[in-house]
Amino acid sequence: MKNDPLGPMLFEMRLEEIHSADAGLRYEISPREFIALFPVKYKNGQPVKPDHPAAFGVDREVFLKVLVAFKQCFT
Repeated sequence: MKNDPLGPMLFEMRLEEIHSADAGLRYEISPREFIALFPVKYKNGQPVKPDHPAAFGVDREVFLKVLVAFKQCFT
């Protein structure tokens, strides 16, 4: 994964798309709160894939969509 300056912005946009596509998430959490669950962290200058958030129960399918979005934005 390369360090792309547009990656974090693209990742946030993809998270907003994931949030708006899931009917359950739209009523449980705001888009900003959902994006805050998956902060972009760096280790040795490379983005590290997000962990499953413990603070909010994101189901497996949604989390897999988040991981796919992360990979697409940072590769």
